[in-house]
Amino acid sequence: MDIARIRNFCIIAHIDHGKSTLADRLLQFTHTVDERQFREQVLDDMDLERERGITIKASSVRISYKAKDGNTYELNLIDTPGHVDFSYEVSKSLSACEGAILLVDAAQGVEAQTVANLQQALEKNLKIIPVVNKIDLQSAEPERVAHEIKSILKLDEDSVIMASAKEGTGTEEILERVVRDVPPPKGSEKEPLQALVFDSKYDVYRGVIVYIRVVNGCIKKGMYILMMSSNKRYEVQEVGIFRPGMEPVEALLPGEVGYITCQIKEAKEVTNGDTVTCAKQPAERPLTGHKVVKPMVFAGIYPVNAKDFDALKKAVDKLKLSDASFIYDTESSQSLGFGFRCGFLGLLHMEIVQERLEREYDLDLVLTTPSVVYKVKDNKGKEIEVENPGKLPEPQDIVEILEPYTTTYIMIPHDALSNVIEFCKTKRGEYKSTDYISQDKIELVFEIPLSEIIVDFYDKIKSMTKGYGSLDYEIKEYRPSDLVKLDILINGQPCEALSSIVHRERSDFKGRQLAAKLKELIPRQLFEVIIQAAIGSKILARTRVAPLSKHVTSKCYGGDITRKRKLWEKQKEGKKRLKQFGRVQIPQEAFLAALKI
Repeated sequence: MDIARIRNFCIIAHIDHGKSTLADRLLQFTHTVDERQFREQVLDDMDLERERGITIKASSVRISYKAKDGNTYELNLIDTPGHVDFSYEVSKSLSACEGAILLVDAAQGVEAQTVANLQQALEKNLKIIPVVNKIDLQSAEPERVAHEIKSILKLDEDSVIMASAKEGTGTEEILERVVRDVPPPKGSEKEPLQALVFDSKYDVYRGVIVYIRVVNGCIKKGMYILMMSSNKRYEVQEVGIFRPGMEPVEALLPGEVGYITCQIKEAKEVTNGDTVTCAKQPAERPLTGHKVVKPMVFAGIYPVNAKDFDALKKAVDKLKLSDASFIYDTESSQSLGFGFRCGFLGLLHMEIVQERLEREYDLDLVLTTPSVVYKVKDNKGKEIEVENPGKLPEPQDIVEILEPYTTTYIMIPHDALSNVIEFCKTKRGEYKSTDYISQDKIELVFEIPLSEIIVDFYDKIKSMTKGYGSLDYEIKEYRPSDLVKLDILINGQPCEALSSIVHRERSDFKGRQLAAKLKELIPRQLFEVIIQAAIGSKILARTRVAPLSKHVTSKCYGGDITRKRKLWEKQKEGKKRLKQFGRVQIPQEAFLAALKI
């Protein structure tokens, strides 16, 4: 295919604005997918994506389209996620494109992630095609939303396409605009091979499947390639494209998007953002990869059965391949054994990783209470990063603890203003500004500690605004805070998995709440279970789970009372021994409950 007839573009938008549905209509209109094989959200091939109705992984597909000018064009489409926790997927997809379709809901209008995704696209100099979707809804106000696109996003109102991905309205106009406005890729087949690795996944039979976008040169089956970051050589076993299933081709030329397999067995050998070049005639320098996102939420992942540790290690290696924003390191805990300290972009990201590990690799896991990365200045003048409450130095060694603060942008209807402001203040938020975007939409800007946002902040905003609120945040700086380590003691032994770093003002409330919740969730044992919340040696709250009672004197019919007393004493001694050697089983619900307080 002539490079002048290739177009690489992606679809970006806020959550639930119709990206996957629009991708379906584009595939149907161009007959890329056979009608018999078609299903809704055809590019969302993960069970989790279909169940939750969200896109988690960016998906690529090649479309052949005969335009009105009589020429046939090769369109490489990448469908991206909308949730803030998967912004990394959007960022790496944008680096493989020259244009982006910006989708905006005709009822909800411009929202926080719409602005954030547009900013990322403009930073990479992509051509933006604004589309107002869902114009078929009864509550749709396409003219108002088109005006919002002009006033908030500073895009030309006349260039906005009115569409309904559900009904197929505007599909042809979108394709024509992609052909007309998105510039063709630059690159030459005569130059040394340079191909950007923008994604990868593991296959049991073929090893690592590497997703690439060729910038210069040509890649064919049988040639030897070099990964520029690791300097390792491989022989190309297969070259192919996505339609949307994998389809082998003879070669990938400049501007084309596809995949290669090289019998790479180790997941760690492939890095997203790396450059693939020819081993015989390598390129002088690598391509500019996409920015690596630093995880901000950390939690421990442990197997319920200690024997599954090796299986968990293999699973996280393979998962890391398809999710470069997920990081991990081995750690051990007295109560849970060996496991991994994992970094995530947010709480939804953490839930998705847990579910993928449990489903795809058949593992039974326990997750510890998540925490953010704190910076601690000790009395020796050192500054250390602490992502695990268990690694917090002793209070007498700490000079100062700093926590990450975010600039948080919240878009809400005007009638929810007072409730949202009060809620943000309870989360230690500092009010910065209010911007009236339209007659009924307001953008609030607060500076809030990241630890207050990661749990259920977004859910609460959604419920206060009847689903119309949206949220975006960026890490601003680290600030000193009065923070303490809250420990949970089970029968006098600290349970590291439930430890957390909290603000001193909140510690008393959180300790009581957590002790009360654990009392409900920990099942009764044959011995008494004492639950305590403590800061150092100071006990903040105490509660108990009563032991199961057994009627040991049921077989005694009358007779001397001393016989019954002997049985009661024997039972008492047995329970003492059990309490001494017994291990309290804490269900997964207890760890999840700790998050919600």
